[in-house]
Amino acid sequence: MKDFIHSFYGKISAVLLLLLLILGAGQLYITYESSMKLISAADQQINLNLAENIASEMEPELMRNASEEEVQTVIQNLMIYNPRIEIYVLNEEGAIINFFADPAKVKVDEVPLGPLMEFFSDKPQSLILGQDPRNPGTQKPFSATQVDLGDGQMGYLYIILSSQRYNSALEMVRDSYIIGTSLKILAIILALTAIVGLILFGLLTRRLRTMADKVEAFEKGNHSVRLDDSSRDEVGQLAGSFNRMADTIEANVKELQKTDKLRRNLIANVSHDLRSPLASMQGYLETISLKGEDITEKERKKYLNTISRSTQLLRQMVEELFELSKLDARQIEPQKEPLSIAELVQDVVLKLKPRADKKDVSLVTDFDQRLPRVFADIGLIERVITNLLDNAVDYTDTDGKVSVELKSIQNGTYVEVEISDTGSGIVKEDLPHIFDRFYRADKSRSLAGGNTGLGLAIAQKIVELHGSDIEVESEKDVGTMFRFSLPVYS
Repeated sequence: MKDFIHSFYGKISAVLLLLLLILGAGQLYITYESSMKLISAADQQINLNLAENIASEMEPELMRNASEEEVQTVIQNLMIYNPRIEIYVLNEEGAIINFFADPAKVKVDEVPLGPLMEFFSDKPQSLILGQDPRNPGTQKPFSATQVDLGDGQMGYLYIILSSQRYNSALEMVRDSYIIGTSLKILAIILALTAIVGLILFGLLTRRLRTMADKVEAFEKGNHSVRLDDSSRDEVGQLAGSFNRMADTIEANVKELQKTDKLRRNLIANVSHDLRSPLASMQGYLETISLKGEDITEKERKKYLNTISRSTQLLRQMVEELFELSKLDARQIEPQKEPLSIAELVQDVVLKLKPRADKKDVSLVTDFDQRLPRVFADIGLIERVITNLLDNAVDYTDTDGKVSVELKSIQNGTYVEVEISDTGSGIVKEDLPHIFDRFYRADKSRSLAGGNTGLGLAIAQKIVELHGSDIEVESEKDVGTMFRFSLPVYS
């Protein structure tokens, strides 16, 4: 029960019932007052000429200056035949000069003549109320006419159409009938409206309850939960917003899981790859220290060269890790400018040619020098081409070939850079991982060969900063091809 009261359905149901009670009470009051006014207006219209008719009976007594007792007797006789009225004789100023009633019950000495003047007008209102001498604060329907009081004096015959005795009897009847009937009708209307309203609210809030259950399931870890957003109302819009938010959260969670996995792999790989050169350096330094004067100059030079190469490799790895971290954090923004990609490739090829010649690997180019300029960061693109070519030379055996091809694509809007080799190739299972940090397709190649396993990851990040991506195709023992494109400068 407590959960129902605090539920949205319970709250709007309580508001509905409260509004129905307020509206019902208001309707009951308005109906009662309107009914009473209608009865009074009808009563006044029916008895519009009552005072004039009664005056014809009383005026002779008034004109012959009958005593007050005789006038009261006439009034009493008239009221016996019509007990629902009260008869008053007023002078020209509205003062009461005669009536038939207990003097103690008549609270005023005069009656305001304003309502009487309105009653005598040509276009009176449908209902005109005058003061009840027995109840000065009460307005009642009346009938009135002018009468001759004798001796040249004019006055008014003022008849209250609902006497106090009649009102008491009438109120008993109408209270028991009108109020009772109104209450029954009101109760039926309230019951039917409440039932229909509660059913409708139940149908409307069922979607909200379903949404609440699914959101709670999402909160508990079921990120595959989605809401029905087919409707075009506010609930459908809310469901659509939740679904989009859930998609974003689920994608972020997956990205965080992937990042966490990469972080653990990175720590493991860094720990392993840093440990090897450090262990090598420590071993050679301990050897030099232990041998002391017994070590030959040739051995000393050999050990120191090995230590120097390990130090350079460590420095290269640390620098590349810092560079990759900056690229991940978008701390490096490309400074794009128009550049000749043909000249840039030619410069990189010339720089790496001695290393290729040393391995008897042919390093060839195939492009037109008149290719259009591209819009890119010259330093970052040089790094990409260098990493790809250096990697190709490293994985190509003696008498192999590394080729660089440039060509215009997409109706001259892009220039494609394609670097291929005739090396050992990459097995299909390794292709999805070659851009991972510290990943080496050929496990036999390690830091000893100067390969940190970060070159391809850095190249991919740089190309992504230029709005492109690196495509790779490879076949084991046949070779590998890397391809990316850059927009032409316009």
